[in-house]
Amino acid sequence: MEFAPFTLNRMTSRRDFLGKTVAITAALAATAAQASPSTSSAPSRLTTELVSLCGKWRFQVDPQNAGGQASWYTSDFSSTTWHDVEVPHTWQVDPARADYRGVAWYRREFDVLPGWREGAVRIEFEAVFHTATVWVNGQLAGEHPRKGYTAFVFDITRLLHWGQSNTIAVRVDSAFNEHMLPRGLSSDWANDGGIFRPVQLLVSPKSFIEGVDIEAVPDLSGGNAALMISARCKNTSEKPWAGSASFRIVDEETGLSVPTDSEPVKLTIKAGASQALTLKAGLSNAKLWHFDSPCLYRLEFSITNGREEHQFDTTFGVRKSEIKDGAFHLNGERVRLMGVERMAGSHPKFGMAEPAEWIDHDHRDLKHLNCVFTRVHWPQDKRVLDYCDRQGILMQSEVPAWGPDTFQGMTAQPDPDIMENGLEQLREMIVRDRNHPSVVVWGLCNEIGGQDPPAYQFARRMLEEAKRLDPGRLCSYASNSLLSTPERDVAGLMDFIEANEYFGTWQPGTADDVSKHLDALHAAFPGKPIVISEYGYCACTPDRPEGDEHRISILRTHDAVIRSKDFVGGAIFFCYNDYRTHVGDRGVGALRQRVHGVVDVYGAQKSSYPIVREELSPVESLTVENQLNKFRVFLRTRSNVPRYRLRGYKLRAVFYGQGEVPVDLQEVEMPEVGPGTEAVFDLAFTQSEAPLRVQFDVFRPTGFSAYSLDWKP
Repeated sequence: MEFAPFTLNRMTSRRDFLGKTVAITAALAATAAQASPSTSSAPSRLTTELVSLCGKWRFQVDPQNAGGQASWYTSDFSSTTWHDVEVPHTWQVDPARADYRGVAWYRREFDVLPGWREGAVRIEFEAVFHTATVWVNGQLAGEHPRKGYTAFVFDITRLLHWGQSNTIAVRVDSAFNEHMLPRGLSSDWANDGGIFRPVQLLVSPKSFIEGVDIEAVPDLSGGNAALMISARCKNTSEKPWAGSASFRIVDEETGLSVPTDSEPVKLTIKAGASQALTLKAGLSNAKLWHFDSPCLYRLEFSITNGREEHQFDTTFGVRKSEIKDGAFHLNGERVRLMGVERMAGSHPKFGMAEPAEWIDHDHRDLKHLNCVFTRVHWPQDKRVLDYCDRQGILMQSEVPAWGPDTFQGMTAQPDPDIMENGLEQLREMIVRDRNHPSVVVWGLCNEIGGQDPPAYQFARRMLEEAKRLDPGRLCSYASNSLLSTPERDVAGLMDFIEANEYFGTWQPGTADDVSKHLDALHAAFPGKPIVISEYGYCACTPDRPEGDEHRISILRTHDAVIRSKDFVGGAIFFCYNDYRTHVGDRGVGALRQRVHGVVDVYGAQKSSYPIVREELSPVESLTVENQLNKFRVFLRTRSNVPRYRLRGYKLRAVFYGQGEVPVDLQEVEMPEVGPGTEAVFDLAFTQSEAPLRVQFDVFRPTGFSAYSLDWKP
């Protein structure tokens, strides 16, 4: 038997819930029945059922921290005077609570089916900022302290009341804290308290797969890939579990199984214990993941003992990201990449509790801006990474350690609580996100003063742990402490050098100073590529008023310098959007912000927006000759930054006649075009009238336009 996951959302009634989840009950009951000797040998296959707990919750702030003593977590506590909110939720977008940082509570009821007793029931919070304490039916389920951007799971099977309604209470603490990252006030983004990402129940058999890590390393010369699959399995029953483990690979594009040279392996899990195992296999004729061809595979990993079976699914990509000869290579090709950074949580209506529609909106915008490489200041919503996987954006995901105040008052070593908190956040980020092919770099920290002893030792230890957990992935940190004695900075330990560069904004100087700074970095680290991890213009002080002409000028003049340095492997413009932050100098309440972007907090484009799109395009120019509606198009690609081969691109032209009516369309498949190359294309329209204009677009294989030209006679 195989059952599709059922998701309970805020529009699902209790009757619908009880009816639609009968598949879960029936399957788990069948699992129990099959334990007898007389059952059929055919196993029952179950994927983990996801039962959403998003939607209506009751909410109340607790500025006096009285809820614990008043037993707000008990089943019989009355919350009728509390407020109704929709989870995912942050109270920071409520004008009355925009500046409140402290303790608040959430409560709701949920149904538990009798058949779930035969399985294991866990609750997963994708993120709560920053400390969550969870009770189910008045009993403590667990605590996730001082880690505001990573997911956590509690097994609540023993706490449930079967066949009836159950109560969950969550105490959230968002107060600035000196014993976590970000430390105290050391964060330049929105610290939004609440259950700000989705929550769900995970219903599975008693023996189940907790997670699967997969490494897919391509043989670029032979076309195959080597797979190493590491599974974490758990047996919550009182009896040992013995069976086998196997997997299937499916091409996400075609839905077809992909042959592998794998065989089932035996697996034994002691009662109440966990067991890890690793399988190796080969994947023939592997499709490579690339930002212009984001090919994905689905791994279906199963364990079975002949009576019951559990399956865990995850997607992955086959790609090779490496540094070779002082430059970045993606799948064997030398690349020099550009992008913009987006600061999540900046829409005043949503804050950090962003709906999927807004996440997609912003990332479609990044693709339109030709962003193929970005970084973020904290671990992202998994919907962000799913989008980057499927649409093609390379990502540096980062531990939220920002600013020199992170290590204020420390001596030779970081304080143990800060060090351990950083390691815990790194581990949780890697465990959840390592299968995403879009994640090519683990960011370890940002602007921490990397020449100071405690900061240096913190970053060094984080690097060691990241390489222990995920040795094949690149690691770096964004430094702003490289202006003098750069060789003393912890940046030198990293796989590549990241420099935040703000000449003409946060520090005095011109494009000439940018050039000198980059040359000094190359002299200090001659074998490593340099990435400008941030650059741009911030209207954040009275002497720097908002004016998009300043942003455009810095973008163009600094890009010209970056392009002249062959050792610069990439550049990330900061930033895509004006962003909400408690240290903002403009706006009040939920609109407190820093004006730093090419769109405002509501997503409205500024005049710098099309300039960023033009600067980040791999196409340097498009020129047109026309003779009687027969067009010859000359396309030239950039030879410097961004630099990568154009494969599978199309050139499309739309003919607009009288009245601005589109009356004809011509499209040609482009051959592969290398960096610094000119290609010529002929397109002929059948129209006898002269066009008012012709819209030319160069389209990526993913369907996003990489370059546009509005030609007029």
